Amino acid sequence: MGGSISQFIEKNYRHFNAASLKDAAIGYKNHVERGQKMLLAMAGAMSTGELGISLAEMIRHDKVHFISCTGANLEEDVMNLVAHSHYKRIPEYRQLSAEDEWGLLERGLNRVTDTCIPEEEAFRRIESNILDIWKEAEANGDRFFPHEYLYNLINSGVLEQYYEIDPADSWMVAAAQKNIPMVVPGWEDSTMGNIFAAHCILGDVKPSTVKSGIEYMIYLSDWYKNEAGDDGIGFFQIGGGIAGDFPICVVPMMAQDLQLEETPFWSYFCQISDSTTSYGSYSGAVPNEKITWGKLGIDTPKYIIESDATIVAPLIFAYVLDW
Repeated sequence: MGGSISQFIEKNYRHFNAASLKDAAIGYKNHVERGQKMLLAMAGAMSTGELGISLAEMIRHDKVHFISCTGANLEEDVMNLVAHSHYKRIPEYRQLSAEDEWGLLERGLNRVTDTCIPEEEAFRRIESNILDIWKEAEANGDRFFPHEYLYNLINSGVLEQYYEIDPADSWMVAAAQKNIPMVVPGWEDSTMGNIFAAHCILGDVKPSTVKSGIEYMIYLSDWYKNEAGDDGIGFFQIGGGIAGDFPICVVPMMAQDLQLEETPFWSYFCQISDSTTSYGSYSGAVPNEKITWGKLGIDTPKYIIESDATIVAPLIFAYVLDW
């Protein structure tokens, strides 16, 4: 029957975006209960929005099997884990002047909508520890992906002394514990990517110490080939941009460029987006457009929920988890 949240959705979410949410949640739940895998693509600032509270549970309960996320989401969950008490929420952010914003910068507070990330406590607390891991890998002749370095950092336990939230609410802790496969396309534009580039310029490490985006695509194609079977993998996308665009292309790449013609399409597709359908907008494109690119099939269940992911995603996760 499901928990109180699931029952509330069943009773009240009958029309418009609410019905799309319910349909997508039912589709997601049916997909994983059939034993099929689900890839989660996550853009935006979901980690700073503390999506980890519900996403970590999805990971622990095997409802998410692969993650594609931006470098910001990769690092910001860990930043919140070790510096939560230093974050500052600014509900009146819409009224801030340029001078007010400059004042936040001078205090080392980098704003994401209504939430300021504390640079010194968040970025620098991680930097000294991750630099040691980068250097050690290079000294040993090893190369790893960006997420693997953070998994190593989390699993080493060196950050535990700084934990300021329950680690059960960190999706990165859950992912590291289960060693969830992941791609982080465009990691170079994240704070940790910038810090890594700076240390390369300083001569502390070499760029080759971190594996590239092309290697991520090869890694994803191997996983898809091994896990898709005849029925394909589900694709649940939060937001737009590279976190979604990069992984969804693996299917046509395999079918067309590798000529693996038996590659199954993505077998479920849902996108939560506030991007309106418009000329030339990929994030706002209707799912059927993806049929023309060989990403989705005619019969692939397709959903778009045009709403705020910070509201919608936890509700869908709650439904899938029978909360």
